[in-house]
Amino acid sequence: MDRSSAAGSALEKTLRITEALAEPGGPHRLTELAAATGVPKSSTYRILSSLIQQGYAVTDGEGSYGIGLRLRTLAAEIGAERPAGIVELLQFLQRGTGQAVQLALRSGDALTCVRKIESSQPFRTASRVGVRIPMHSTAVGKAVLAHLAPAEADAVVRAAGMPALTPRTLTDREALAEELGAVRARGYAVDDEENEPSVRCVAAAVFDRAGAPVGAVSLTTVTFLTTRAELERFTPALLEAARGVERLLRLG
Repeated sequence: MDRSSAAGSALEKTLRITEALAEPGGPHRLTELAAATGVPKSSTYRILSSLIQQGYAVTDGEGSYGIGLRLRTLAAEIGAERPAGIVELLQFLQRGTGQAVQLALRSGDALTCVRKIESSQPFRTASRVGVRIPMHSTAVGKAVLAHLAPAEADAVVRAAGMPALTPRTLTDREALAEELGAVRARGYAVDDEENEPSVRCVAAAVFDRAGAPVGAVSLTTVTFLTTRAELERFTPALLEAARGVERLLRLG
């Protein structure tokens, strides 16, 4: 086999494995991916290791693999080019509420901001595209944690810790578990000065086809401009936007 044929074969295997990672029902086991793609397990493992290094795949360290943040971000970029793409949808939400809008996607035991539309108000929050976001102290993080299996949520919290970022940050796992129950009951999460002083946020989870939370959409304001009750009145629009993001990412 000449060099170009070998390269083509390697590329074809990588693409097949990437497509298999994106199939519903993930995360996927190594043996499942090898069987689904027809690629030997040893080659599948090497390709997955490379994809993980590049951010296109993630692993739980116990033999399960899923699509990574870089691949999800690429999907968001593609969706944003559509007539009714992600950026346009988030901009529509921002115009309708006047609040800062953010899309964050899960990356291991934290989230990463992949889109942000600033508020029409004269304020800016610390979050920006590319910044990693803690789970326990943010609305986007609690929206995701609330819909993970309890054991997985606990593992994420244990791995990341629960540092006090403000006097209002939840630092007790039992208190956080109670709060996550409230998130599930009302359908959205609230960060009331838990991550940044004077910053208030509501968020709704974004789910994949299998019903697993992969990120969240949020609305953010400052406490001296918008009360919690005023911010929560925007949650119907927030929830609708989260469902739209799911469709555009081809996750829902």
